[in-house]
Amino acid sequence: MHIRYPLALAAALVLVTGACSRDATEPAETEPEPAAAEAESMDTPFDQPSDLYLAYPPFDRIREEHYVPAFEKGMAEQLAEVEAIVNLAEPPTFENTLVALERSGRTLDRVARVFFSLTSAHTNDTLDAIDAEMAPRLAAHQDQILLNSALYERINAVYAQRDELGLDPESYRLVEKYHENFVRAGAGLGDEDKAALKAMNAELAGLETRFSQNALEEMNAAAIVVADVAELDGLSDNAIAAAAEAARERGLEGQYVITMLNTSGQPALASLTNRALRERIHKASLARGSHGGEHDNREVLTRILKLRAERAQLLGYENHAAYKLESQTARTPEAVNERLATLAPAAVANAQREAADLQAMIDAEDGGFQLASWDWDFYAEKVRKARYDFDESALRPYLELDNVLQNGVFHAANQVYGLSFEERTDLPTYHEDVRVWEVFDADGSTLALFIGDFFARPSKRGGAWMLDYVAQSRLLGQLAVVANHQNIPKPPAGEPALLTWDEANTMFHEFGHALHGMFSDVEYPYFSGTEVPRDFVEFPSQVNEMWITWPEVLEHFAIHHETGEAMPPELVERILATQQFNQGFATTEYLASALLDQALHQRQADALPDADGLLAFEAEALAAAGVAMDTVPPRYRSTYFNHIVIGYESGYYAYIWSEVMDADTVEWFKENGGMTRENGDHFRRTLLSRGGAEDALALFRAFRGRDPEIEPLLERRGLKP
Repeated sequence: MHIRYPLALAAALVLVTGACSRDATEPAETEPEPAAAEAESMDTPFDQPSDLYLAYPPFDRIREEHYVPAFEKGMAEQLAEVEAIVNLAEPPTFENTLVALERSGRTLDRVARVFFSLTSAHTNDTLDAIDAEMAPRLAAHQDQILLNSALYERINAVYAQRDELGLDPESYRLVEKYHENFVRAGAGLGDEDKAALKAMNAELAGLETRFSQNALEEMNAAAIVVADVAELDGLSDNAIAAAAEAARERGLEGQYVITMLNTSGQPALASLTNRALRERIHKASLARGSHGGEHDNREVLTRILKLRAERAQLLGYENHAAYKLESQTARTPEAVNERLATLAPAAVANAQREAADLQAMIDAEDGGFQLASWDWDFYAEKVRKARYDFDESALRPYLELDNVLQNGVFHAANQVYGLSFEERTDLPTYHEDVRVWEVFDADGSTLALFIGDFFARPSKRGGAWMLDYVAQSRLLGQLAVVANHQNIPKPPAGEPALLTWDEANTMFHEFGHALHGMFSDVEYPYFSGTEVPRDFVEFPSQVNEMWITWPEVLEHFAIHHETGEAMPPELVERILATQQFNQGFATTEYLASALLDQALHQRQADALPDADGLLAFEAEALAAAGVAMDTVPPRYRSTYFNHIVIGYESGYYAYIWSEVMDADTVEWFKENGGMTRENGDHFRRTLLSRGGAEDALALFRAFRGRDPEIEPLLERRGLKP
């Protein structure tokens, strides 16, 4: 997953700093309050570019009290910069308007990138409070820029004469994108409608922050406490030790805590033999955000949905999905609906066949019960083992974290792109578990800095994501500083971090995003790296997953952490043989969430549910889409579906949309000799380095020589008739 800004609350930076995030909000006060004025006078580490290597953030000098004054200074500076552009006596030109806007907001950019990273990766009550305070203020700041009529007139004037300016293609596209986004933000509305829009945006900014904070609180609160270690039968010794450590951290000495991930399914369900405990964990996971209490998200989400729908209609769109999808490669809700509807029947049919196989296993063991959702992972592993003589837990000794990262992920990047990596222990970090590497290009020159933050902790939101602290731009003279985050359970001190296959695959996936950011070679920050449509951004990351099973890579990192022996060939063969196993479940749970996202955002305001009716609406939407299976809940239910708050609203379909291009690209690599520098250089030159500087599908055609075809995806997921 790629996060332009964690929690997407740096909306104020969308367009004007090239930082792309969320839509706009309420007007800022013209006169600062006394406390704000005092804060604004404080010197902070964000006032100037960092003096560390490649402008790496000076985490050791940043204190919590720096954020508000830095935000305030940054907003004031950018408004002054915009005012200077507007007040120019000279007629508007590309340089004095568009390029000037690209250069504006540097202080705001620096503080936002660090702050919104930490509110996702290592938050606390103070940061959460600042987040809640700044969300509407930042949104109002954005409105002061995007709804500035005089500024829009200058942009419109440059846009009108763009064909006569002799611009290079990237500059020409910049003019078009600025104009398009100012229009989409409401710059052409009348004063009364602008006031209504600002009020909506202000409220949305606060609600979206609250939703994400509630989801994190609920994920932590839903952890399951177990008193008797016998109940943990089936878990590995390392997993039990981690559960004991999690309990100690909560002051529950002698007990065990099973922590939650943000998805509906939880890893422990695949191993625990205690069915009652599996049920307890699963129901707690599904209930997050919908069982009452201060962190219940039903009221928050329904209000968000209503405001988004009203805003879309104010801007001239039928619904929020129509508004969001216009700027994606899909273009329309109808195109998304058609793609998802095409895939759903085959996926559900596969899942139903898989469910029958699991029930047969239960019956063969005289289980005496019907398969339930909390049984799926446990019996899927039993069926996998019986059918393929394969136990996924047998992989873990061969998937030690550092081996996967350095001898797998980094090694693949070296073989395909010629990159090399050197760990930097001299640069400060925001947590002791965070590590930093300098990345060198094939010619030995520095390409970027890469930050790895892999372990779970209560202060980190769930899931895995990439972001950039510094975005590459030739205009600004910047190379990339990018970060990957995961939520791998941290082992007890002295024990190795042994990954599941999914965690290892996720490491390759997120590094695909990192490569997209590091390889960026564009002029303007607006187009840097992963600043591409949501339904294209997952494509490079999914492509990078291919290397995990590539023989030259797998044999290089899949080494037993104790014996040093390579993974046995027969185990490798079983991995490859099981790649389509359980794909009915995996595709159906994903499609259920993607279809739910569309159902929530393709309604007009008066057709949306209230808080009390949200879960019933969810059930009805899944049934209408043909993906309602009691044994296969959505990968995310609406009340903890962070994607639809942090920038993927109407866009969760993007993973399967991007996977069409991914699967087709994997076929291209295979057809052209596989893991070669020539192939990697072609992919980098034609697509990865171009960021958003060209149309996304045009980039794919430049790489592939044609439009993407869906057949490789259908083959991969076992969906072919």
